[in-house]
Amino acid sequence: MQNPPQEASSETSRTSPTSSVPHDLDAHVDHPGWRAYLNTHMLICVFLGFTSGLPLFTLVYLVQAWLRSEGVNLKEIGLFALIQFPYTWKFVWAPLMDRYVPRMPGWRPGRRRGWMLVTQILVAGAIATLGFVSPKESIWTVAALTALVAFFGASQDIAIDAYRRELLKDTEQGLGNAVHVNAYKIAALVPGSLALILSDHLPWSTVFVVTAVFMIPGMLMSLVVSEPEVHGAPPKNLREAIVQPFAEFVHRDGWAAALFVLAFIFLYKLGDTMATTLSTSFFLDIGYSRTEIGVIAKMTAFGASLAGGIIGGVALVKIGIGRGLWIFGFLQMVSTLGFAWLAQLAPGSPTLALIYDAIVSVSHGVAQLASAVGLHAQLTLDPRAAALALVYGLETFATGLTLAAFTAYIASTTDPRYTATQFALFTSLASVPRTLASAASGYVVAKIGWFDYFIVCTVLAVPGMLLLIRIAPWRIRK
Repeated sequence: MQNPPQEASSETSRTSPTSSVPHDLDAHVDHPGWRAYLNTHMLICVFLGFTSGLPLFTLVYLVQAWLRSEGVNLKEIGLFALIQFPYTWKFVWAPLMDRYVPRMPGWRPGRRRGWMLVTQILVAGAIATLGFVSPKESIWTVAALTALVAFFGASQDIAIDAYRRELLKDTEQGLGNAVHVNAYKIAALVPGSLALILSDHLPWSTVFVVTAVFMIPGMLMSLVVSEPEVHGAPPKNLREAIVQPFAEFVHRDGWAAALFVLAFIFLYKLGDTMATTLSTSFFLDIGYSRTEIGVIAKMTAFGASLAGGIIGGVALVKIGIGRGLWIFGFLQMVSTLGFAWLAQLAPGSPTLALIYDAIVSVSHGVAQLASAVGLHAQLTLDPRAAALALVYGLETFATGLTLAAFTAYIASTTDPRYTATQFALFTSLASVPRTLASAASGYVVAKIGWFDYFIVCTVLAVPGMLLLIRIAPWRIRK
């Protein structure tokens, strides 16, 4: 889909229901200085991003640990991954959330705020209830409750994504979505760290209640924020809510342009997704221990991913979403090649010797600096561990960058009148490569080996980059 003509102002571009494309990918900043980065909209994105991530990470981390500690076998735990299907199919019921407005006695919160609050209350209730059920005695009840957590969590995402799209100005989409994604990741620390520590000292019922309590900040935010401005007339009936979002997207610039957009959403992160889906198995196969992976790779990945999201969001304010997709996508391809380099990094190789020499030089510098202030310190690090941290850190940093630009692009592609349905459709489509990669990657690696596999992953990123010629053509910024 080509860029639209420059509008009189970014606000007009965002609010006009007749605009052929709701967003200018190279929109300029319309508020100067620090207000471009620190404002109420960004604070709202922090709270809602954290609330959005909590239910999914509860399912991924806390529920898995709970089931295993209660003696549930690994086969059954593996099947529990299927309960996450609402996150892939949320576009099916998203039209209902575009069409209907929750109403409460004496309070009319509006369409977006109402659905956010309702789903947040339901998520908190479902999470809190989990701990009062025994997996040994009633595994099907546990399955039903976890399915509800997934359904309510996916529904919350529909409402929050639509609210964020309608709240943020065009020039805020890049940074706002980056802030949201980073807060989403930080939410993993509650069920993935705090709750697991508490489970060694408290009963599971208390642990799940404490986890559910962390939904309260999002509820309070939903209560105090204002409903976004209505852009055009919302769907008048269920038929309009289902048909019009798809019809508008196709008729906006024609079938060809719509197919280009869908192909880009599907392909842009395909290579990166395939490269990382088996990363842990790759690290084990080339000789890293589980401790090295857990301490070096995962901790490096967490920090690098957050840094990538923040830097990417700030950069998008200056360079625009279109150029961000180009620059960050290229860096993502380079980082994928890092895996191929790591696969060839055998003990005793000249590259490892260079890394070792660099570590020795840094170690001497640290020791001299510490000695100057009366301390004694020496840096020691295995060169292979340094290579692991470098490669995986670069990969997750680049992922943070591209995710900031890619999420902002998806938001920009939605029409404000049908935000919930279109946003849910596009994000669901973007998640399909993850499923395909998980299913096919193992067979490909077994056939061609790790080095060639990562070369293939790099090549798979090329079609998505080539589509940028049509989606976001590079142009001189004025």
